[in-house]
Amino acid sequence: MKSKNKNSIHFSVIFPIACIILAVTFWISIIIGNAVIDTSVIFDAIFNYDPMDMNHNIIIDVRIPRDIGALLVGVALAVSGAGIQSVTRNSLADPSLIGLNSGAALMLALTYAVSPVISFPILILAGFIGAMLGGAMVLMIGRSRKDGFNPVRLILAGAAISALLSALSQAVALFFRLNQSLIFWSSGGVSGTSWEQLYIGIPVVTVIVVIFILLSGQLSILNLGESVAKGLGQNVKLIRTVTMLLSMLLAGISVAIVGQIAFVGLMIPHIARFLVGTDYKKVIPLTAILGGCLVVGADTIARLMGEAPVSAIISFVGVPYFLYLIKKGGRTI
Repeated sequence: MKSKNKNSIHFSVIFPIACIILAVTFWISIIIGNAVIDTSVIFDAIFNYDPMDMNHNIIIDVRIPRDIGALLVGVALAVSGAGIQSVTRNSLADPSLIGLNSGAALMLALTYAVSPVISFPILILAGFIGAMLGGAMVLMIGRSRKDGFNPVRLILAGAAISALLSALSQAVALFFRLNQSLIFWSSGGVSGTSWEQLYIGIPVVTVIVVIFILLSGQLSILNLGESVAKGLGQNVKLIRTVTMLLSMLLAGISVAIVGQIAFVGLMIPHIARFLVGTDYKKVIPLTAILGGCLVVGADTIARLMGEAPVSAIISFVGVPYFLYLIKKGGRTI
């Protein structure tokens, strides 16, 4: 009981600090850009928007949608990774590493091949279907009857399927002359985020994250093992199916907005569990906040480096962390 109270106090300290860091990171990201704009002008643009003022247009139509898009994608990828790691009990699971991102990218390439002008809801649907395709292929190969989702087998299957789907995406792009679009989806970036995307993406991601929070108790029990969860009366198959579908939808939305970004869903859940333990009632909210911090911060750094790919900035940290987990043996969680 004493340990439980200690963890609650710990979360009550960590979570507000994470929210403050996110707010500061978000504000810095709005300030930084090619055009130097005073803070007073930024406030004026937000509360007294003048469409004839170029600085106001830069803030309202470019920087704020871009930063909200980065925040949204960070939340989506991080929570998606937490969900996947929970149901597979695999510390190496990540939307990009189990074929979700590459599957979504392939379906988006096919969608653009059919028509260059596609509404954002259709892109989300296409990304979701593609994520389901890629994820299902990897999970079927990576699952073993004896030990469930074997970490090494899952990653090898993910690497193979991701390479296959990426090759198919390139083939589609070459055949239909979508090279420019393919470069965008491969490098990952939030510079083109629009309010139209956010009006749809924000409610969808918010609802899914709320559902994850409602499922967090079941995810915590499932994290103890399938036999324990069944013994406590859980419908393990239903929880796994719902969690994977929601994770795939989050991955599809992310790819539809920014393209392929890796390692967010791998690193952030680990950091959250390290800070607050394995109770998913705490892990999911903290994961969402930390994911937003990472992608918003990475996009700010990318902007300072002359619009470098956001995925490259995140991979600079993600690859060493991934190798560290591999060295530890890719244990289950």
